[in-house]
Amino acid sequence: MAIKPAKREEMFPIALASMILAFLAVLISASRGYLLLYGDAVAHLAIARRIIDSVNPGLPQIGSVWLPLPHLLLVPFVSKIEWWQTGTGGTWPSFAFYILGNVGFYRLARRMLPVHWAFGATLFYALNPNLLYLATTAMTEPLFLAIFVWSAVVVMECIDAIRDEQIRVVKGRLIAAGILSVLSVYTRYDGWVLAACVWLMLTISLVKNKRVFERVRVAFIILTVLTVLGPVGWMAHNWRYTGDPLDFMRGPYSAAAIERKTAPPGQHYRGWHNPAWALLFYTRTAQVDAAAWETGFLLMAAAIAGTWMLWKRGLARASVLLWMPLPFYIYSVSFGSVPIFIPQLYPHSYYNARYGMELLPALVVFAFVVVAWFENRIIRTRPVQAVFLQPGVMVLAIANCVAMTWFTPLVLKEGIVNSRTRVPFETSIARELLAMPQGLPVMMYTSDHVGAIQQTGIPLKQFISESDYDSFHRALAEPAKYAAYVVAIDKDPVSDAVKKNSSNLKELTVLCTTGQPCARIYESEIYRPAKK
Repeated sequence: MAIKPAKREEMFPIALASMILAFLAVLISASRGYLLLYGDAVAHLAIARRIIDSVNPGLPQIGSVWLPLPHLLLVPFVSKIEWWQTGTGGTWPSFAFYILGNVGFYRLARRMLPVHWAFGATLFYALNPNLLYLATTAMTEPLFLAIFVWSAVVVMECIDAIRDEQIRVVKGRLIAAGILSVLSVYTRYDGWVLAACVWLMLTISLVKNKRVFERVRVAFIILTVLTVLGPVGWMAHNWRYTGDPLDFMRGPYSAAAIERKTAPPGQHYRGWHNPAWALLFYTRTAQVDAAAWETGFLLMAAAIAGTWMLWKRGLARASVLLWMPLPFYIYSVSFGSVPIFIPQLYPHSYYNARYGMELLPALVVFAFVVVAWFENRIIRTRPVQAVFLQPGVMVLAIANCVAMTWFTPLVLKEGIVNSRTRVPFETSIARELLAMPQGLPVMMYTSDHVGAIQQTGIPLKQFISESDYDSFHRALAEPAKYAAYVVAIDKDPVSDAVKKNSSNLKELTVLCTTGQPCARIYESEIYRPAKK
């Protein structure tokens, strides 16, 4: 069958099926308590919540490290305190972006594959249990993957339109690429590289066709401005609120600072300043994220072969954009203080396994290029076997989903393992918070264990925390004067402040949980509410 762009009527069944799959995933995750396994999911919800619920609400609450788009999208959903408390506030945006991502992936696949194999590739992609789980949480992967695949679609369509000199289409796709670039830049730092690659690929294509370039110059300027606007805007935000335009890279909450804080003295994770190890860790993680057992090796080999086939034939070369995460994460693991741990490789642990999900579109669509090539090879000589090839591949796609789910998908397993000590610890703090008289100010450092507050449903504006610099640092000097109760967790700023000045504080209880620091609850003996 011929390879043609997808029609709208083709994409509706994909959207409908994706909606059903996402709904089933939400039911399973919510019923089993999986929505808030990741501390990052809890933190994303908290950042969105404090934009509307804090001592000083507003855009400054976005912070300076995590990019703002995911949190801004969450704000309408976390405004309902029950949705923030249960984590369902993060479910609905990811639910929608899972659907958009699947539709975009099908449209991408249709530019590279005949319709039946485009459907097969989309089935394999959409049934990935790791992706289905992430689509129920407040994590950023569903949003970024949707932006990623649609960026690839727009680039491929734009380059084809430049070749065919379809000026109206080129203008529309250039502006769409600019908008997607801004969205990607404000979603994840991988998006900065994605935006640069999109601009570079489109610029090269336009330079090769100067007649088209002259007629779409305004649209190209819009693309360029939007591409530059994202990073410059974020650095300006960092400078405005922290005094350092690169605070996201070298500030106290940056990846480098976290690595220095958590790594044993004189030791580094495997892959640190070693691109070869970084390549091994990232590609192995992507394989395990994408396929059951050791079949990820086969999927990776097929994807590499499929990419080579397309490139050699000069077909859909722009699709190489899908490999963008590979060099980005090799650099990030090697030189960006971003470790990845999976149980298949030493030290056989779980950390950042979800990063491998960004190679899922490339692994799936390029592997199916090989499947389509194989079908063309046998369809004339072995027509009977060719008839059964598509159903067989569909069965394998479903079997892959079942096998990964049966043995617990890697991304979900990481969440379960890494929440085993955090969740009980936060639950014990939550019980103490609920036992306090409501409405009185509580001093607590919330960057590490805001999940305790989330469990209670107590408004964030009741807490004196680092989200408001002035009130927090004033209270650090005299905790008993400004807070009725103080929650001090070992080695956090509040704990350090209490050690320096514990006068007029009465210790109520000490909470210690395996694998977590101890928390001490204090009551002020001198606090008096300010007169209104």
